[in-house]
Parts: sequence; C-alpha cells; structure tokens
Amino acid sequence: MRRLGWAGVDEAGRGPLAGPVVAAAVIVPKGCRLPGLDDSKRLTADQRAELRARIEEKCVWSVALASVEEINRLNILRATFLAMQRAIEGLAQAPCGVLVDGNHFAATIPCPCETVVKGDGTYAEIAAASILAKTHRDELMRTLDQQFPGYGFAEHFGYATPEHLRRLEELGPCPIHRTGFAPVQASQQLCLILDE
Repeated sequence: MRRLGWAGVDEAGRGPLAGPVVAAAVIVPKGCRLPGLDDSKRLTADQRAELRARIEEKCVWSVALASVEEINRLNILRATFLAMQRAIEGLAQAPCGVLVDGNHFAATIPCPCETVVKGDGTYAEIAAASILAKTHRDELMRTLDQQFPGYGFAEHFGYATPEHLRRLEELGPCPIHRTGFAPVQASQQLCLILDE
C-alpha cells in the first residue's frame, strides 16, 4: 500500500450528553491548498461546510464514530480513542505517521504517532480533521433530532445547554443519551421518583 504524508486526527463530541463521538483522519497531499483552513471552533458553520467540501474533494480522509452504547460501556475517553483508531484504519491510503489533537492517545496503529496539544490550530492535517469530525457529527445530530424529537438536538447537538437540561428533566433520557454522564443520571433518577 502506498504511503502518503502524515494523517491528522481529531474528534468532535466528547463533551455532549447525547449522541456518538465522531473522529476524522485526514492526509493533506503535498501542494494541496485549502485557503481559510483553521480550527473548526474558530470557523462559522458556512465556512466549515465550504472547507468540508474542499477537504473531501482534495484530501485522503476517513470519518468514524463510537456509538452511545460503546461510550456507556467503555467510558468517553476509551470510546474516543476507538473512534480515532477506526478513522485511521478507514483511510484509503496508509499514512506514514499520525498527528493526534490532544495530550494522550492510546490505540494500536501500525505507524508512528504524536500527540499535539491545540494541534487543530497548528497543523493543517489536524485542522482538516477537526472540520470533518465537527460537520459530520452536526449532520448526524440533525438526523437524530428527527428520530428523537423534543430534545432540540439540531440546535445544541447534545451539549449540556440550559435548554437541553430543561428538556432532559421534562422528558427524561432517550436512547441516545449517555447514561454515565451525571446530568443524564440525575434525570433518570428524577423520572424514577416521578413514576413512583
């Protein structure tokens, strides 16, 4: 298998109370220009969408996830590493190394790996991965909003906003809520008390 450059790896969705965690791995070919590329958190939704289209057209990329069931069973950190490993393994061409956003990564991969704190603002590969992870997860949460209406997933994407917490308290958790997270546990206990 032909090896290109290093792959950047990042995730979206470690902090939310609901939905999967999504990871992306991206190899930016030598000479590829992606004007405006930056950490996804510093871009507008329109800028992310425009860059996503260019990244998917010009780069070698893969997006993978760890499900809510895996998050509940493994814990969010191990599930994040699993999603990242799946994204790396999903690349159509093997990287000669991997740059992971963050300060720790534990997975079995067949190439060198370096972690980079705030790497999404430093390396084009990680910035591209942050954009794909974020846009793919947001799209998935909009779809899940239709399957589980009433929680507002299309607006807050599962994060612990005041509105999400209010709806969680009113409705109780749904199948895509992370049962190991404290606000979800509290809403489960409240539902049990109200059902008595």
